[in-house]
Amino acid sequence: MKQKNVSLVNHRIRSAELVQLKMIRVVMDGYDHYHEKDWYIQNETNTLKLSVSKMDDTVLELQIPHCFEFDKDNYLLFEGESCFIEITEVVRTEEFDELFYYKRDDLGVTYRKECTKLAVWSPVATKVNVIVYQNWYDEKGIRLACTRDQKGVWRKNMKGDYEGSWYVFEVFVNKQWLMAVDPYAKFLSVNGKKAMIGDLSKTNHIYWPKLKPLISPNDMIIYEVHIRDFTVGRTNGIHHKGQYLGMTETKTEDKRKLVTGLDYLERLGITHVELLPVQEFGSIDESDRHNPNHYNWGYDTTHFFVPEGSYATDPYDGYARIIELKKAIAAFHKKQLRVILDVVFNHVYIWEDSPLEKLVPGYFFRRTDENDMSNGTGVGNDFASERKMARKIIIDSIRYWLQEFQVDGFRFDLMGILDIDTMKQVEVETNKVNKQIVVLGEGWDLPTAYPNEKRAITDQARELKGISFFQDKFRDGIKGSTFDSTQPGFISGNGFSIDEMVSGVKASIELFSRPSQAINYVEAHDNHTLWDKLKNVHPYEDEITLQKRHRLATSIVLLSQGIPFLHAGQEWFRTKHGIENSYNSPDWINHFDWNQRAYFEKTVNYIRGLIKIRRAHPAFRLESYQLIKKHFHLLLVESDCIAYHLMNVGDFDQWDDVIVMHNGSNEWKKLSLPSNTQWYIVVDDQAASLIPLSKIGEDCVFVSPLSTFVCINYQTK
Repeated sequence: MKQKNVSLVNHRIRSAELVQLKMIRVVMDGYDHYHEKDWYIQNETNTLKLSVSKMDDTVLELQIPHCFEFDKDNYLLFEGESCFIEITEVVRTEEFDELFYYKRDDLGVTYRKECTKLAVWSPVATKVNVIVYQNWYDEKGIRLACTRDQKGVWRKNMKGDYEGSWYVFEVFVNKQWLMAVDPYAKFLSVNGKKAMIGDLSKTNHIYWPKLKPLISPNDMIIYEVHIRDFTVGRTNGIHHKGQYLGMTETKTEDKRKLVTGLDYLERLGITHVELLPVQEFGSIDESDRHNPNHYNWGYDTTHFFVPEGSYATDPYDGYARIIELKKAIAAFHKKQLRVILDVVFNHVYIWEDSPLEKLVPGYFFRRTDENDMSNGTGVGNDFASERKMARKIIIDSIRYWLQEFQVDGFRFDLMGILDIDTMKQVEVETNKVNKQIVVLGEGWDLPTAYPNEKRAITDQARELKGISFFQDKFRDGIKGSTFDSTQPGFISGNGFSIDEMVSGVKASIELFSRPSQAINYVEAHDNHTLWDKLKNVHPYEDEITLQKRHRLATSIVLLSQGIPFLHAGQEWFRTKHGIENSYNSPDWINHFDWNQRAYFEKTVNYIRGLIKIRRAHPAFRLESYQLIKKHFHLLLVESDCIAYHLMNVGDFDQWDDVIVMHNGSNEWKKLSLPSNTQWYIVVDDQAASLIPLSKIGEDCVFVSPLSTFVCINYQTK
């Protein structure tokens, strides 16, 4: 039936929305027995009669006899009036997911010298163009129509060599033309305004050193670094300050001739460098990146596949950031340092401006039952990883970073926002490449609009045996609450934290399937540094005592079962001058202060000594909870002190027995030692050494206040 003389002015229809594949929700202006009248859906080729399935006051639900035709603009017809049918809630249904899930891996650009192929997923668009520009700064380009293919993928094949050309997509969605940068872009212009057609093979002329295999995940010691922080200091001898290439420089020194930069990391003895986000983010103007006040950690991702341009020598050059990040990772590998990327998939910078929202409005971001934006992240949007194409872009991105940049792991920011199935797929993909790739994340249970039993939170850790979790309870047990800056922890004499201490030193045995799932730490990039936290807890305490508390905390992290994690500068009492979250503070707040690091050389060497001990002795990194139960024996548990015995470890360690004591009190503590054994001190309040510092002549020892003590024996050697 063909409807004629249809009015484009709606006097009674307020809105018409597609909420399911075969259901339209209509809101009318007033009630007039609308369910008794005829309704039609019409597009350029078909007109179909609809049936009313439900009516509630002024809201009707209309059933479509066949699946909605997404490739056409559709209108609702009613008694001579017409209303455009907007595609809304349907995109969040399982049926939509099934109908339009696209499995292939050719989204984005496939470049060949003779032809460039473009593909973009936008099943709700009825027209798509690609606009091609000769230069990134051009305002006018050539508009080329794309062709709709299966599963809502739009394609354009362009014959000829388009390398170095720039492009954006123009999509017609819900009667609006919108401009969207390709979410699968591999090359971007300055500030990500346009994508570039590039030849990835031109970024691969890099020698990739071979890494020696790790025996176990427990061998890891992770060190968290921000590229700008670490390289921007005036006295570090680094030439490329605030840039990827600054991380490649060797033989750099400070004014005291102490090693800096990459050589410093090698000397420290850590195994993995975790880089704060290097995915393209939106809060820095890349054209003014040298401004010392233009700073950000980078947790505001805009593009999942492209390195951030502000760390490149030339953010206007589409190739520079890729080549230079690859050089940095290769430089780490040459030093046998593995690289973990801090990846942000839980939210985007400004969701309204995201190309994902423009291409498929309402699909990629989670909403509540009331249709409001979910905001468990606290930054205005939560990524809907449970949807198939949202999961796909995460997995495709992970696969790309593994293959193209040869990274060694991923730290998932606010991982508890993401669903379990997505993280299981991440495990699968990383294991395909290398079983030694590490995946870790923040398993916080945040108030997002998705059931917690289906999310990658710490309580579900046994569902994710190959993923490690940050231990916030152990962290707060050591130093006091992260969110109450004056609350003390174990290192400040708070006896209420002793249960968290006992659990933490044993790798939180009640939470996980294996010890390497436990990431032990006491400070990270966010919240107060440990030094600033201690200044809040003890505002009138002398600095020598504060330093003792600080060293005690770091030694607990490094000697506990599980995987230790250090924040850059933790080894020399790093301060951010009381700023709790310095994500956008200037360089003078955030920079790695090499002068202070030089001043505290003795403490740096103490931490190096602890790292050497941990790496040399498997007793501190037992492989299973069965081994921990067998060899770990508590000797003393008091409100401000804990001591334990790693007993009979000589079958797999050069030491036969190890006794560790953490004294969090302000008094000397007596520790009785097993008799008939010769004990040697390797860690006291002054030094940490693989070579014994002294021999113990008694069957007891007194441990100094606010310190860690370790003694060992060679009984069976």
